Amino acid sequence: MIDNQLYQYIRSVELNIEGVEDLDRYPFCLDAVLRLQKLVLHPNVTFIIGENGSGKSTLLEAIAVAAGFNPEGGSKHFNFSTKDTHSVLANYVKMTKGVKMPQDGFFLRAESFYNVASHVDDLDEGTTSLLDAYGGKSLHEQSHGESFMSLMINRFRGNGLYILDEPEAALSPTRQFALLTRLHALVKADSQFIISTHSPILLAYPHSIIYHIDNAYHETAYVDSEYYQLYKMFLENPERMLTHLLEEE
Repeated sequence: MIDNQLYQYIRSVELNIEGVEDLDRYPFCLDAVLRLQKLVLHPNVTFIIGENGSGKSTLLEAIAVAAGFNPEGGSKHFNFSTKDTHSVLANYVKMTKGVKMPQDGFFLRAESFYNVASHVDDLDEGTTSLLDAYGGKSLHEQSHGESFMSLMINRFRGNGLYILDEPEAALSPTRQFALLTRLHALVKADSQFIISTHSPILLAYPHSIIYHIDNAYHETAYVDSEYYQLYKMFLENPERMLTHLLEEE
């Protein structure tokens, strides 16, 4: 493990369940929320995996908002809102913070990255050189994958807390390998990441912990993770897998 103990900006998160009046209402009915006791984070990278609908994105949003980020994404200085759809979970999340404050940070969520790119353009119009921090070119003038890598390379400066919700959604496998390289450089520059993902490529990053959400939070080794096992099974014998998947009833 890279020695980032001093620069672990968030050490743990937990649900303040005593303040919740109705555990059956959204978002408290989600597994990722209801099972959130004390989740100890890795000083470098914490991965959260699980099925769609388990609440991974809701959890990351709550952590981000509790840490001071805009619920739609961006840095702590972004205060735009296109639609108020974020949950109240951030009000019930208790975070144990480290001794140092991050000097940089960003909350990335794939579903609202278009809105973040538009806000960057709005801020840049006429008076600032904000785009210089994003590669000198509007994020809208780049492909989704290019704009995200531009963000990682130019905007993420290190000494930061970076919360990424399914970053692989914009990236080809080749770009995911490039993301691993950049992520490692930022970790060595005293950064901490919290990432939800379905990507077996990203999950391979060694200086990390993987939590799988089902009816609880389970720490799992990379090779034991469901995503690794499924991809391995398919790539080792695609014909057999396809025969099973596509056979007629």
